[in-house]
Amino acid sequence: MVGEEGAFVLGWDEVLTEEELSTTLKVLCMSEEEFKEYKEQDGWEDDSEEEENSTLSNEALSRLKPPCKKLLYDSVLLTLQSYSSDLKAEQDLLNNKEAYEKLSRREQQALHVRYGQKRILHQLLELVQ
Repeated sequence: MVGEEGAFVLGWDEVLTEEELSTTLKVLCMSEEEFKEYKEQDGWEDDSEEEENSTLSNEALSRLKPPCKKLLYDSVLLTLQSYSSDLKAEQDLLNNKEAYEKLSRREQQALHVRYGQKRILHQLLELVQ
């Protein structure tokens, strides 16, 4: 269900790997009985037209069913725990001109990437609370 890298891609306004995330959430939030029934259908592509045409925008994420929200919330928390520093530490380093300038160009770029990733993850936490 998940692409080759085993991760979902989130943007500021929507999920960029929405088909993979939708299918994963749908399956992981099913009861055992629902999963058996879903698996026995003639193919995984038989979703309703409404589901096929919907996008996982930030607004749509905030309207997910509670079990899906909880799953996403817990997953985001686990992802954030994998970082060695938190969002505030990244922000403090970005705001500290002297400390920032001591970083190599590569370290500065990595800092910006981590900070952006963490901001998106924190935004997602707010959407699915």
